[in-house]
Amino acid sequence: MSEWNPSSEHLNFSRSEWAALRDATPLTVGEDELSELAGRVEPITLAGVRDIYLPLSRLLNLRVEAQSKLQTTTSDFFSRDNAARPFLIGVAGSVSAGKSTTARILQAMLAAWPQHPRVDLITTDGFLQPNSELEEKGLLGRKGFPESYRQGALLDFLRQIADGAPQVSAPIYSHVTYDITDEVQIVEQPDILIVEGLNVLQTGAPSNTPFVSDYFDFTIYVDANTEDLESWYVERFQQLRSTAFREQSAYFSQFAHLPIDAAEAVARTIWRSINLVNLKENILPTRARADLVLKKDANHEIESVQLRRI
Repeated sequence: MSEWNPSSEHLNFSRSEWAALRDATPLTVGEDELSELAGRVEPITLAGVRDIYLPLSRLLNLRVEAQSKLQTTTSDFFSRDNAARPFLIGVAGSVSAGKSTTARILQAMLAAWPQHPRVDLITTDGFLQPNSELEEKGLLGRKGFPESYRQGALLDFLRQIADGAPQVSAPIYSHVTYDITDEVQIVEQPDILIVEGLNVLQTGAPSNTPFVSDYFDFTIYVDANTEDLESWYVERFQQLRSTAFREQSAYFSQFAHLPIDAAEAVARTIWRSINLVNLKENILPTRARADLVLKKDANHEIESVQLRRI
């Protein structure tokens, strides 16, 4: 179900073919920084950053420069001095695919380019409806599905960003309490804004246009076989039992002291009844719309890259 053969609209690169595109781009992160960028179960190696993310950062740098020139040319044509618009990157994929890690690495790599040192990152989790509202609507078991988001708020946020607003606030989500917090993240006209989430490539009924995906200048889908995604989810769930789940405010604290076998059964039930359903119905169908697909193997290593033809 998760195997995908790119259409003629995409160029397919093996890892070695993609790595050759880095040219002379210098590696700007070390082992210490990589350990901070890594996810809970996802290993990151300097070789992986060199082979995959250096060529990608080089490509994105060219795209950012091209858009900046286009904005300047357009402003000159209309004789207007418009506010600078950040370059918007969307990172999509399944739960446990490693979207957050990909987004963090990209943020670090892109910020190293002198042309665009200010790179911000937000997640669409902050635009989920609060648990109280989801529970009232009977949607708590559908968290992460399209209907669980405050879609209008997310669209308004992206609209303000695209209009060059001096300050735009994004709500913050806690993966410990499994709910929206009282805190906000202030975004102040970055050169690049990376938006990571399950729903960045999704559309909807025609009456709901514009879509979230309409605002992005470049989109990335982090892909993996379904069996691997489930294994990674279970592994992460087991690790959280001895860390975040033990916090007093943790939403899943009731699972912290379960035996390993019982915890695995719970994790697989959650995966198959919620995350897998969302993947099949709402996330996988958007993969072909991405500008770039990063395909992972069972060891989290990116084995191939598919790039949409221009």
